[in-house]
Amino acid sequence: MKLAKRVSALTPSSTLAITAKAKELKAAGHDVIGLGAGEPDFNTPEHILEAAVKAMNEGHTKYTPSGGLASLKKSIIQKFQQDQGLEYTLAEVIVCSGAKHALYTLFQVLLDEGDEVIIPTPYWVSYPEQVKLAQGIPVYVEGREENSFKITPQQLEAVITDKTKAVIINSPSNPTGMIYTREELEALGQVCVKHDILIVSDEIYEKLVYDGNEHVSIAQLSPELKERTIIINGVSKSHSMTGWRIGYAAGNKEIIKAMTNLASHSTSNPTSVAQYASIAAYNGTQEPVETMRQAFEDRLNIIYEKLIQIPGFSCIKPQGAFYLFPNAIEAAKLTGFDTVDAWVEAILEEEKVALVPGSGFGAPENVRLSYATSLELLEKAVDRIQHFMNNHMK
Repeated sequence: MKLAKRVSALTPSSTLAITAKAKELKAAGHDVIGLGAGEPDFNTPEHILEAAVKAMNEGHTKYTPSGGLASLKKSIIQKFQQDQGLEYTLAEVIVCSGAKHALYTLFQVLLDEGDEVIIPTPYWVSYPEQVKLAQGIPVYVEGREENSFKITPQQLEAVITDKTKAVIINSPSNPTGMIYTREELEALGQVCVKHDILIVSDEIYEKLVYDGNEHVSIAQLSPELKERTIIINGVSKSHSMTGWRIGYAAGNKEIIKAMTNLASHSTSNPTSVAQYASIAAYNGTQEPVETMRQAFEDRLNIIYEKLIQIPGFSCIKPQGAFYLFPNAIEAAKLTGFDTVDAWVEAILEEEKVALVPGSGFGAPENVRLSYATSLELLEKAVDRIQHFMNNHMK
């Protein structure tokens, strides 16, 4: 059977592919250390689990409004006010089945065929695929390593055309862990205002920030930037709720209304019990969020120092999220491999360490390692990579 063109143009998720391969080897009895998946290794906090059980016992297992429970929207609005000083109304917020679904729905209502979306590289793997599914055209701008993988206003302005509809800003970034400063965001924002383009601000890692760095939302910098920004966020990373699938978008009410209409014909509504759990996530104690953040920072500080000792590795220390994104092209060449992809595949086969090649993020010389796993496993993984290097270096 002939499939739709939009499906044939898709590139499979490299993160899910490497995770699947690792699970396959593990099922075959191998001692595999997976550093590919982008989810915290902590369980969802107890008070959130209890709220879900309470919701089920009280019969909150039916359809909800397509755009999410008003009570959850109010919790999200309160969170914006407390964290960024941003004011939103119920009509300016939609709850979706994960932040990924919020992005997908946004691009579906925003883009017509041929519309362009500027995507800085390295990028999260799903951005270009979601743009293409909406018949849009991804336009890539290189976030150079010497500039901490961040784009400049000059680079942004150079690729804007009369077909440019939006630019994506992901800070803290997956896969690099880099954070745009207030000044950098202001400069990028001036270009967006000048050319009247929408800003899609993916802030899913906002709570995971280290070394005294600050997360700033571009929407909080001025009323005119808030007006043209759609914030994407959710509870997946901040509250270790990846499987609950609750994300949201906030911004222009006409865009949010269109997203809600589309959601009514695609998902009907986000999972009811997960919404009640998310209310508890935002309204309850935030102590588990800080405990998890501190654990990630401790792991980062230890494992980063070990990682940069590996021959052929160079790595900018991340400021947020839970990924390291070293340049590994020299490591690959030192061991006889022409590409980082081939090097990653060999390490999985020989040392049973699952890494994600940077090619899936638009950075083929790099590799992504998630430190959302125990320090013991992280140290063992680095030892295995070092062992591989020792065995293969010429």
